[in-house]
Order: sequence, then structure tokens, then C-alpha cells
Amino acid sequence: MTGSVPVPRRRRTFGVYIGRFEPPHTAHLEVMLEALGSVQKLIVVIGSARAARTPKNPFTADERQDIIAAMLAEAGIPKPRVLFVHIRDYYYNETLWLSEVQRGVQAHTRGSTDVALIGHIKDESSYYLRSFPAWEFIPTHVVSELSATDVRTAYFEDRLEDVAGMVPPAVHTFLTEFHATLEYADLRAEYDYLREYRVSWKDAPFPPVFLTADGVVTRSGHVLLVRRDGLPGRGRLAMPGGFVGQTETLLDCAMRKVRGESGLNAAIALDTQLRSQKVFDYPGRSLRGRTVTHAFHFDLGIGQLPVLGEKSALWMPLGDAMAHPELFFEDHHAIIEHFLMRG
Repeated sequence: MTGSVPVPRRRRTFGVYIGRFEPPHTAHLEVMLEALGSVQKLIVVIGSARAARTPKNPFTADERQDIIAAMLAEAGIPKPRVLFVHIRDYYYNETLWLSEVQRGVQAHTRGSTDVALIGHIKDESSYYLRSFPAWEFIPTHVVSELSATDVRTAYFEDRLEDVAGMVPPAVHTFLTEFHATLEYADLRAEYDYLREYRVSWKDAPFPPVFLTADGVVTRSGHVLLVRRDGLPGRGRLAMPGGFVGQTETLLDCAMRKVRGESGLNAAIALDTQLRSQKVFDYPGRSLRGRTVTHAFHFDLGIGQLPVLGEKSALWMPLGDAMAHPELFFEDHHAIIEHFLMRG
């Protein structure tokens, strides 16, 4: 009795591979090369685009695109076979994220439905692979324990010889050059700060959950922001806010922080201008540890912008704020966006 002959898979026109690639490593390259054996063109969707640099997201989407293009060219892949889409994070609106991925892919496929999604379902972080039922799912045969987290840890701890064994040569060249930049120095300082911060509570009987309160204050088409002057997120824009005191309510904390960090006139009764509120608890929203914030939207109506007494505070036009998520600390842009989209 002879065995059945396996039927070869039909070659798809387009393949889609989604990831953050912070940075791309050898397993990413292996998946892409395998995918290019099954599809004519590979669309690489680069996540966490248009975000501020952090130790978790140290490289811009443009930098990651250039690195991926370089490592594929190094592997002999013609440039026209690889296309790119940049997608920003939507922590609190999964539908917007899905729709942006679909739009980005469709801009390349131009109406073709001959699309396959490439990936490996390894844990709950791979949930998105089930979110595109219109695309055939092609599981990768590449199985690797290597993660970009491992690469970043070695990179920010100056174990460059370990990094060399985790990434393709083109990626290693980029990382070596980036290591000498001021951007790397800033990221390394933040990495060290965050590591020491987490060490400070590592002996707690249970992993702590931190509670903060923030204020989204709007007036005449502007939003009240503060520029952070310390780590983490030095120089980034943020809502005024902070950790809740032992003897204050969430609302009192938010109002105290708004006045204290911006110098907003105490005569302005914020509690009477409260328009809405919401808890934001995306588990990875802060690299400092599990941090849940309760944000309050205070709408001061229209009229002249109140004078601010702190140099780090500013009124920013809403259009400018919404157009530049890369200027913001953690998920503060997404939180402000949430309240503005409510109208």
C-alpha cells in the first residue's frame, strides 16, 4: 500500500507578516524567508509605529523598515518582493487597530483577495492571528525560543557579543552604529532607571498594582499638557497626574495634580467642569510596573486660555496633539484621544 502524495500548497499572491520587530532577529528572518517561498510578495506590517522611543520600543518604524529591507537584501531577496505597512498602537480600541491593518494591506493588494496571513500561534499574545478571517492562515514551521525582548536586554546591558548571535549581520551593523548615538544613551539611562525602579519593590509579598489619577483638561480647542522633566519619559508630553495619596479620592488627586503641575488658577472649579471619566488598565501601559489610572476629563468651555504658572505646562491645539502620538509619554495620547472621540 503506497502512501498518499502530499498536495503542494498553492502559491499565494500576497502574504502578511505582523510584528513589532524591536529589533528584527534571526527567527524573524527565517519566517520571512519561509513565507517568501509560499507567496509572491510579502507585506510586513510593522506595529508600534509613531510612538515615542522607549526601552521596549527603541526604534522608529522607518528604522525598522530599513533594517528589515537590509537583512532581506543581504539574504538575496529582491526589493520589489517586500512591501511595508506601519501601524500605530490602539491600546483601548482594537477595532481601530484591525481596521488600520486592513487598510494598510489593501493599499498594496488593490482589491485582490489572494492574501495569506503568516504566523505562529504560541500564546495569547498571538491572538491577532485569529482576527483576519478573510485571509488564509499559513502557520510557519519556524519554532524558536528567541525573542526581541532577549535581544533588547542584551543590547541595553552592553552584551553586544550575545546580540551578534541573535540577529542577522545587517541588523547587527545597525545596532552597533545606533549604540554610539545620543538616542541610545537616553534609552540606556531610562532602561537602567526602570530596572532599579522594579528592583525597589521586587521583595513585596505580591507584585504591586500602582494607582494613579490623571486630568485631561480642554479649553477652546486646546488640551492642557505638561512636559516631563525626569525619568522615565524625560521630555515627553503627558497629562498632569500622578500616584494617588493614601487619604485622597481619585478625583481630588487628579485636581491636585492638574493645579500643582500646571499652575492653573485655583479659582477655576474643576469639579464643576467634569465631563466624563474612565479607568485605563491596559496591562503593559507602563514599563514601571502594573499601573492602573483613572482619568478625568475637565472641559473648561470656550474663551481665553487660562495662564499657566509652571514652565513645563502648555496649552496645545488639539489638532497638533492628536497628529503627533510620538511626542507623548506611555499611553497618554491614547487616553486623550479616547475622550476627544466621545465628543
